[in-house]
Amino acid sequence: MIEPRTLKGFRDHLPAQALAREKILDIARRVYRSYGFAPIDTPALEYLEILTGKGSEETDKQLYRFTDHGGREVGMRFDLTVPFARFCAQHIATLGTPFKRYHMAPVWRGENTQRGRYREFMQCDFDTIGTTSPVADLETVLVVHDLLTAIGIERFTIRINDRRLLGGVLESLGLADRSTDVLRSLDKLGKASPAAVAAELVGHGIAAAAADRLLAMASLSGPPGDVLTAVEPLVVDSESGQAGLAALRTLIDGTRQAGVAEGTVVVDPSIARGLDYYTGIVLESFLDDLPTLGSICSGGRYDNLAGLYTKQQLPGVGASLGIDRLLAGLEELGRLDATETPAEMFLVFFDEAHLADYLRIAAGLRAAGIAVEFFPEPRRVGQQLKVAAKKGVPAALVIGSDEFAAGTAQFKNMAAQTSTTIDWHGDLHVLVDAVHSLLVTRNHPPV
Repeated sequence: MIEPRTLKGFRDHLPAQALAREKILDIARRVYRSYGFAPIDTPALEYLEILTGKGSEETDKQLYRFTDHGGREVGMRFDLTVPFARFCAQHIATLGTPFKRYHMAPVWRGENTQRGRYREFMQCDFDTIGTTSPVADLETVLVVHDLLTAIGIERFTIRINDRRLLGGVLESLGLADRSTDVLRSLDKLGKASPAAVAAELVGHGIAAAAADRLLAMASLSGPPGDVLTAVEPLVVDSESGQAGLAALRTLIDGTRQAGVAEGTVVVDPSIARGLDYYTGIVLESFLDDLPTLGSICSGGRYDNLAGLYTKQQLPGVGASLGIDRLLAGLEELGRLDATETPAEMFLVFFDEAHLADYLRIAAGLRAAGIAVEFFPEPRRVGQQLKVAAKKGVPAALVIGSDEFAAGTAQFKNMAAQTSTTIDWHGDLHVLVDAVHSLLVTRNHPPV
């Protein structure tokens, strides 16, 4: 016998988990489309040269790569942004600019597994390509805000920074040629202690005094205006740093004008993002009640990524929802619905002589938009109701021989354990309307 097991870092999704994920994906689609983003899809496999050298040295090491049956060197996508850059280089003449897309699909990284982090995981990206307008940067932050709000998260923080601001600070410290090492080290703040990051910087050959100044800058917090005022002296002689500073001020002002609550979007000089292709605004989002979980929605501007595949300048900006990490956090917070079925109504199969009636009732309920699970075997009512309760179906409809004779039905609210008699006298429309009314009045659980 072969032992049934999954690979390290890979998971099966049971119905309750899969349904919770689908609910969030549905919300994400609705929010993305509300801003005009259109869906696309790309292959799971790409030519290896498309993927390598686009993220970081660590990302290249994590790539799942192999030689296919045709002798081609291929790799499994590690994110959705790099394939999107290739996609745009191929199709932008047809699509036109600015082009706004969203893409929800699995990606693969052979990294060490940890809480909320797996080797196969789903990403939910949205991007705008073909414009350098700060409005596109602002809209990216607003989409993240609206998405997390629509999911039902009440306490979250969107932390923003700008790679140009960081670059300007490095210029002022004489570290412009060491930016890759410095930014990757700074990106570990929050996951590693400041002392550990300082030691890593010194290990890269950064003077201890410069490392201390970098950490002091990265630790700045408070109202966005105060943080930017504190950083400004460090980039006074840097054109790039000044551009980053101005972009952050414009972005913060835009979120206020759009009605985002104060304190929801903050400037965090430690946010660097580990991927090399970011060139401007960068952002990460955190659950306030689980700050150590890590970012659940991240992204930024990448003005040069598509230039690896085409001579046409295709600047872009976007973000990605880490749905697996978010689900892990919501589960830890007790915010996930444990429902194992999408059905709203459980129709008890009680009397075989009335099978045709049960089928007619189920069809009528479904036609009215009510998801119905019809039990396939005429077992005892108590047994069937236990099945409905285990699956988390919110309501059950019981119609036995006596009820058919009397023209009644019993609507059972499974959570409240209450029963309501419906007088329908064989009129399916009356029954459907009554069930619909009773379902609407129940309390819907959170995502």
